[in-house]
Amino acid sequence: MITIAGAGLAGLACAYELAQRGAKVTVYERGETPGDSSVARFAGGMLAPWCERESAEEEVITLGSRAFTWWAGITPVHRRGTLVVAPARDRAELTRFAHRTSGHRMAGAQEVAELEPALAGRFGQGLFFEDEAHLDPRRALRDLSARVQAMGVEIRYGAPAPAGVTLDCTGMAAPLPGLRPVRGEMAVLHCPEVEISRTLRLLHPRMPLYLVPRGDGHFMIGGTMIESSSERPVTLRSLSELLNAAFTLHPAFAEASVAETGAGLRPAFADNLPRLTERDGTLYLNGLYRHGFLLAPAMAQQAAGRLLPETSDEDHRERQTA
Repeated sequence: MITIAGAGLAGLACAYELAQRGAKVTVYERGETPGDSSVARFAGGMLAPWCERESAEEEVITLGSRAFTWWAGITPVHRRGTLVVAPARDRAELTRFAHRTSGHRMAGAQEVAELEPALAGRFGQGLFFEDEAHLDPRRALRDLSARVQAMGVEIRYGAPAPAGVTLDCTGMAAPLPGLRPVRGEMAVLHCPEVEISRTLRLLHPRMPLYLVPRGDGHFMIGGTMIESSSERPVTLRSLSELLNAAFTLHPAFAEASVAETGAGLRPAFADNLPRLTERDGTLYLNGLYRHGFLLAPAMAQQAAGRLLPETSDEDHRERQTA
């Protein structure tokens, strides 16, 4: 029996990988529903390893490349690419972003308009990362929870984990040295007048922002990263930045309704990379930072390999295709 503390993104991903390898798994979760207390519910859900390379290590691309197929087997993945744009006054930011990343092509004004007709005439050029994708984080958590339970994993909601679990995936609640909170803030806008089908990134020297379509005229906009342990609601400054970014992308967002705002504390280590740490007989998976949906599959596979070393990769592949 393998016991896991936390039924958030990391805990559910590990439960899935362990169940794939034939393990009997029980997950303990303080919240009452899938993702109820997970910071992942405020995530953008972007599977964008090449864009993330702008400020992350090469390992993010290496590990993140596994995410597309992994998630596509569990929840809808929209692989329509990422379009990166910048206002004319910030054109230098687009050049800098291009130099620090790969997997893109330069798109002129005509291609920007062809990719997203709503942006026609608004941006003279952009970078198109054709192979990137996005998913709906909350649906992904629900779908992953349902999948692991169908595989025989027991999830005990509303139940704090007992002492001495096999695997701890509790984020900022974990007693790990060097773990720090990185606050992220977001808003969900409802604007049926605007049609955008892929993730957009708006470059700005102070704070790059992103907008992700959620369907039915809803868009999630986020990007703030503040070194803070505060769990207070979204600040006025951040909300103003987010709304101004939406207006910069398209003036119709000025009439959008704010359907939701949210803030969460994302666990990170100094190098902003996730790690597996063994302490007092418990294995900890932590530090997913802002790369949760991108890196959770690979990290869960590593955790399962540590806990079930006798299970060969060939056995795992056979179970996946059975």
